[in-house]
Amino acid sequence: MGEGEERRLVVLYGSQTGTAKEVAERVGREGARLHFAVQVAAMDTFATSLLPASRLVVYVASTTGQGEVPDNMRASWRKLLRRSLPVTLLAGQTFGVLGLGDSSYPKFNFVAKKLARRLAQLGGRQLVPPGLGDDQHDLGPDFVVDGWLERWWALALQHSPLPPGVKPIPRDVIPPPRYQVIWLDGENGTSEGGGDVEVEKPVVFGPERPMLAPLLSCERVTPAEHFQDTRLVRLHCPGLAYRPGDVALVQPANLPDMVDTFFELFPGLDPERRFLLEPSSPHTPLPAAAVLPRPCTVRRAVTTFLDIQAVPTRWFFELLSHFSEDELEKEKCLEFNTGEGQQDLYEYCNRPRRHILEVLYDFRHSTPNIPFNYLLDLIPAIKPRSFSIASSPSLHGEVLELLVAVVRYRSSLQAPRRGLCSTWLAGLPPGALVPVWSRRGALTFPAAPGAAVMVGPGTGVAPFRSYCLETPAASRLLFFGCRSSSADFYFKEEWGRAGVEVVTAFSRDQEDKVYVQHRMEERAEQLADAVLDRGAAFLVAGNSKQMPAAVRAALVAALAARLGEEQGEQYVAAMEAGGRYQTETWA
Repeated sequence: MGEGEERRLVVLYGSQTGTAKEVAERVGREGARLHFAVQVAAMDTFATSLLPASRLVVYVASTTGQGEVPDNMRASWRKLLRRSLPVTLLAGQTFGVLGLGDSSYPKFNFVAKKLARRLAQLGGRQLVPPGLGDDQHDLGPDFVVDGWLERWWALALQHSPLPPGVKPIPRDVIPPPRYQVIWLDGENGTSEGGGDVEVEKPVVFGPERPMLAPLLSCERVTPAEHFQDTRLVRLHCPGLAYRPGDVALVQPANLPDMVDTFFELFPGLDPERRFLLEPSSPHTPLPAAAVLPRPCTVRRAVTTFLDIQAVPTRWFFELLSHFSEDELEKEKCLEFNTGEGQQDLYEYCNRPRRHILEVLYDFRHSTPNIPFNYLLDLIPAIKPRSFSIASSPSLHGEVLELLVAVVRYRSSLQAPRRGLCSTWLAGLPPGALVPVWSRRGALTFPAAPGAAVMVGPGTGVAPFRSYCLETPAASRLLFFGCRSSSADFYFKEEWGRAGVEVVTAFSRDQEDKVYVQHRMEERAEQLADAVLDRGAAFLVAGNSKQMPAAVRAALVAALAARLGEEQGEQYVAAMEAGGRYQTETWA
């Protein structure tokens, strides 16, 4: 970079649920510490025409579904793919790509890989190979992101050196907050309901403007004595468009007992005090009014915006260290923010799933010192939760149905771990308003009467119910697994009416555990006939741990019995590449 030229860093992100946005903001903070003039923005909000003049750029991109780009980078991605673009378009740009993905999907970090290749095709110079973060790692994407950023900054400072005599801002200097809080003591203002949505208007529902859907019912569909509390959530959603395979996104709120605990930790914070937020930088967007109205009370912000049940990251402890007056607490915060302290951080936070409220209690000598505006930096925003839609658009009309397993489990900590959204939904009374919208899911079903083989253990069966009820046809084979035929055989009475042949695997109804892959092995010849002779699509939905890999191996074995081992693997790989083999999995 020439002498006197501005040291500018652009950080662009494509984020579906908010994780890539958080990583991009972290890159921006670290860039500011190195005296870069930083702009952080969603890709579709940054004019593509400005890319050639952007000399130093970090792209943070998540991958959704079957290798699809996030919604807020679709438009810019289409523009970048234009064949008419000159191969020297980005000749003046040096870039790096950070990807966020899930290795349980065949197209792991597909978007980041494609983006890096395309930027290089347009003449961009890649400073470091793409960093491919993995949700399946014990430390999450940070395991890759941390090391990638160390390499990136070392090379970025060679590309854009600090001016003579200027040194990086030390880490013990607190960075400015993202938002300025304007307190409205004694003032009249817009009511706190200003973020409410008028559902009768023909609008496109999304995170900025969700539908506020009345809860019709949330009945438990498993016996009271069964270990898993599973609910069929029914919402009244007139005008909410979806198709089989789509997902519903629900914006939950914190549980009342957790909110009460928060205010016990901050006795000097008035829950009913009202405020407005103003961004500290013109490039910092305000939170959606649906979760943080303008103006807003502190209680509403804690209830609907701050994810106090999130597991803290390294950045949490770096920022917390600035408010630690206790030497032991400060020392521990700084240790967690080093490379050497990552195993300790894992044992303290990630392994037991210790959440932010519990950490604030453990560091209670530091907690009361945190100003409210820094709490908005310290604690991430509550992300929407995705659920496969279980209802049929034509059959269920204005009623949206979701099959929700209430998350509750034990760790090494005394208090059980509770899923934020599932526990919140299970505790709502009928008539409560649930912020919800829909988007395209990972599964694209074949048009009727296309043949399909479906594997959906547990609540993974939800999208297949939507599909089979919407387009009943022959040649549908479902492998369904659960613990017991009498406890969690979801939608048992409906499959026959929809013309679906169901092969069941009840893991606890006999001495030896039986899973869906075992039933696939028993039906190998029928599987090969469906896939090879009738061209059936193969669709998998469910938990992302061992199941997807075991199911894939069972299909490869079934095809290999006819084609040969190598050809069976090649055939399944071709199905994945062509969209005939699709997965939708979650942790």
